[in-house]
Amino acid sequence: MRLLQNHKKALPKILILGAGYAGLSALHGLKHQKQHVTLVDRNPYHTIVTELHEAAAHNRDVTLNLEPMLNGAEFFPAKIESVNLDARQVQTYNGLLEYDFLILALGSSTNFFRIPGLAEHALELKSTEDANAIYEQFTVMQHSSQPKQQIVIGGAGLTGVELATELASRTTTKIQIHLVEAGQHILPSLEPKLREHAQQNLMARGVKLHLGQRLIKAEASSVTLENGTVLPSAMTIWTGGVQATDAVKGQHLEKGMGNRLVVDSQLGLKNYPNVFVAGDMALALDSHGKPVPTTAQHAGQQGSLAAHNLLATLRGQAARAYKPSTLGELVSLGGWLGVGWLRMPFGQRLRLLGVFASLVKRASVWKHTIAARGWL
Repeated sequence: MRLLQNHKKALPKILILGAGYAGLSALHGLKHQKQHVTLVDRNPYHTIVTELHEAAAHNRDVTLNLEPMLNGAEFFPAKIESVNLDARQVQTYNGLLEYDFLILALGSSTNFFRIPGLAEHALELKSTEDANAIYEQFTVMQHSSQPKQQIVIGGAGLTGVELATELASRTTTKIQIHLVEAGQHILPSLEPKLREHAQQNLMARGVKLHLGQRLIKAEASSVTLENGTVLPSAMTIWTGGVQATDAVKGQHLEKGMGNRLVVDSQLGLKNYPNVFVAGDMALALDSHGKPVPTTAQHAGQQGSLAAHNLLATLRGQAARAYKPSTLGELVSLGGWLGVGWLRMPFGQRLRLLGVFASLVKRASVWKHTIAARGWL
């Protein structure tokens, strides 16, 4: 009698590159689906990027350990060197990985816009390592015997404003903070009333604003603005722009503004049906054909949808279209102060100022922490 052997079909290999907001959301969408899922990141933790200003100013821990979140998925600790879409291979500094399906969620890097000396002399705020470097140098400045020192922060978007206000809450009269912005306004995505409130807060904390002034050169101890002003700087920090990482290669790869990867309406990578992109790397469009902002909330939404559509592809089901949803925008202004808005029913917005705005922002961070740990 012939015995029949049970050959179990091997599961497809699914790689998630990056453990940021998008990668973690994708992981939660896949980890209970009995698939062969591997999360790849150079760090064994997830960084709450929206709280990096707290780490930079107060040395607070803004990370979450990845191990309890895996629930059957594998974690491969490695820095990614390159991604070959045509060969379906990911080269890391710890070895070569192959995949059948891929979710790209590698985030972004700082865009220095080829400003002379900026990359060489400015600190960034993209990681816990960056935050630690700022905190250490700031602490040294506070204990310095020099009578007057200056910090120059380039870029008055959300990161620049939050960092400026948080550092200002720790400064003494011996440290002066300058905030330089090429545009005419700080926090350009906020409505004028909220921007004005934030600007008054910055000025009340002693932060000097340089609006409508591009930073055109950086040196070891100074920066130069386009109007010719030279600002001595004991520490220069650049928060003025991001661009998608350049690690991904492919003969049919399409890129757009900010080096972001062109995706279709389901977040699939054009010309590569086994690859999905989420977060800062994805050049996703809203209903008006405009690029979706590179924010944490949109990255989380995209990661979840990328996981859903990858599973739909595996099962031969229809994928869902990406419909970005902006729930609000909240900005910390140091301590227990903040500013922002929340989306309300029927297209209305609830403006938030002061302590209430800070409480809502902290609540959003707590909610993300709970969701990141898979408790929601």
